[in-house]
Amino acid sequence: MILGTICCRGGSKGVLGKNIRPLKGLPLMVYTIHTARKSKYIDDLLVSSDSNEILNIAKENDIENIIVRPQELATDTSSKWPVFIHAVEEYERLSGEKVTYIVDMDVTVPLKTADDIDKAIELALQSPEVDVVITGYEPERNPYFNMMEIKESGLAEIVKVASPPIVRRQDAPKVFSLTPAAYVIKKETLYNYQHWSEAKCMISEMPRERAVDIDTELDFKLIEFLLNEK
Repeated sequence: MILGTICCRGGSKGVLGKNIRPLKGLPLMVYTIHTARKSKYIDDLLVSSDSNEILNIAKENDIENIIVRPQELATDTSSKWPVFIHAVEEYERLSGEKVTYIVDMDVTVPLKTADDIDKAIELALQSPEVDVVITGYEPERNPYFNMMEIKESGLAEIVKVASPPIVRRQDAPKVFSLTPAAYVIKKETLYNYQHWSEAKCMISEMPRERAVDIDTELDFKLIEFLLNEK
C-alpha cells in the first residue's frame, strides 16, 4: 500500500510557525492535506509532528493517523530519514497494514497539485529499479553556465567545468532544482541507505510556479501573491 506522510515539526526559524501560519484563512499545512486527499494512488494518510498544535489541526481536518514524533527527531539538525522510518513503523504497528511506498509531501509547497503528486508516484511504479522519485523543476541558473563556487584559493570558478566551456545556456545539460512537493520512497530504501542521495533516484518534473518552497518571509509573500493571482 502507498502511504502519504505529512511530517512537520513545531519549530521553524526561517519563518516562525510557518507550518500552521494562516495562508488566505487556512493553516499552511491544510493545503497539503486537501491536496493529498485528491491523489488517485495514496491509500492512507498520516501526520507526524512533535507539536500538539499541528497534531490538533490534523485531527480537526479528519486525519485519523496521528504520529507523535520523539523530541530527538524534531531538532534543528534532525534528518527526515529517521522521521520517515519512525512514522512508517508506528503506522504499521497501529494499523496492521504493510507499506510498500511512502509519499512524503512537504507542507511548505502549498501550490502543488494532486496531479504533481500522482505523476511522481506513477514514475516510481513504472520504474521498479528506482528507489526514490523526487519532484523538481528547471531552475533559472545552471551550474554548467552561470553558477560559481569559491575555491580555497579565494577565486571563483564555474561549479561544473565543461571542456570546451559552455557559452550558451541552451547548450548546458539540463539540471533540476529539487522541491519537496513529493518524495516517493520505497519502504526498503529507508533501511538500505542513510539518505535518499545514496539511492537510485529519478526526477518528476513540475512547473516552477507550483514548486515554490516557503523558506523565507519573501517566499511566503510570493505564495500569497500567486494565490491571489489565481
